[in-house]
Amino acid sequence: MKPKLIRASTVPGSLATFCKGFLKELSDEYEVIALSSPGEDLKLIAECENVRTIAVDMERHISLKKDIVSLYNLIRVFCKEKPIIVHSITPKAGLLCMVAAWLMRVPLRVHTFTGLVFPTSYGLKRRILMLTDWITCICATHIIPEGEGVKKDLLTNSITKKELKVLGYGNVRGVDMEHYARTKAVLDEAMKVRTPGIFTFIFIGRLVRDKGINELVAVARCLYEEGFKFRVLLLGTFEEKLDPLQAETRKILFNAEYIDFVGRKKDVRPWLVASDVLVFPSYREGFPNVVLEAGAMGLPSIVTDINGSREIIQQDFNGVIIPPHNIDALYRAMKDFLENPQKVNKMASVARKIIGERYEQSFVRQCQKNFYKKILEAV
Repeated sequence: MKPKLIRASTVPGSLATFCKGFLKELSDEYEVIALSSPGEDLKLIAECENVRTIAVDMERHISLKKDIVSLYNLIRVFCKEKPIIVHSITPKAGLLCMVAAWLMRVPLRVHTFTGLVFPTSYGLKRRILMLTDWITCICATHIIPEGEGVKKDLLTNSITKKELKVLGYGNVRGVDMEHYARTKAVLDEAMKVRTPGIFTFIFIGRLVRDKGINELVAVARCLYEEGFKFRVLLLGTFEEKLDPLQAETRKILFNAEYIDFVGRKKDVRPWLVASDVLVFPSYREGFPNVVLEAGAMGLPSIVTDINGSREIIQQDFNGVIIPPHNIDALYRAMKDFLENPQKVNKMASVARKIIGERYEQSFVRQCQKNFYKKILEAV
């Protein structure tokens, strides 16, 4: 009889992103159940991964009444299913699932921290976020930080004193190097969006304040006014209620001839091939997959000195690292790349090799499988 494993996230899109193809792979050794809030993505997971799914509504933000209801429903699920492992990802699922699993005495309670919100928060909000992470860690038997930066933040802020181990070189998903490659089909699509002879920066992600979009757009305007010829591709969507951009940023973004707002794209590979450098001036991350994917497609990156990004990028080798919130540093980095295309070419020549050596998907997944095997043997 296979051990029962429940993989949980707050919203099904997270499982679909982080565990795509992996749940089906795990089914060879485990009875896998995907648990998340209801939604179309959860139905797709059931179809694509060929695993059983359970829907438990969970609110992403703090909502005491809804959280109590979610906790009660999770307790009922764990009581009925009796899993040997509950493995959560994303903050709210981590808190609720670890508490419920602890109450039901699930033998192995695992939570992966893909990123921490409290380091960039202040006041009461910061204290509440730290408390919820502390509770998650107290109830978990095993804690996996996605990278060394996340591990350091958990320890230095006394969120937990438990043993923490980064699996492999970090990252929970890995990069499918066969998919993220410059195939003929990808190159043909890239030709449709490439502007010949124009240096191109690209950003992929949510178009929000915390991703450094205000700074990126301001620097682009400054460089354009100085006479540089380039364009900036912005791939992503806005979040007006959660983290809106400045009004001036939106105005420039929609009207400037040197910025192309592309929106969300299911396949970003042609857009990466059509670009020269990824710009990712985020304020906080766990382990940004977009930097890995850009590297796999042969792009150097400009990133901020934050968790994950600083672990992927080696200064002046496959990209540059600048301080977060620093518009002057971002300006100097982008200007330097515009003025020194040979530097870009040199970094691009090693970008894919670094990603393949450390973050190839099968290696990342094997690290996860080895971890499960190890903790099961200790039960």
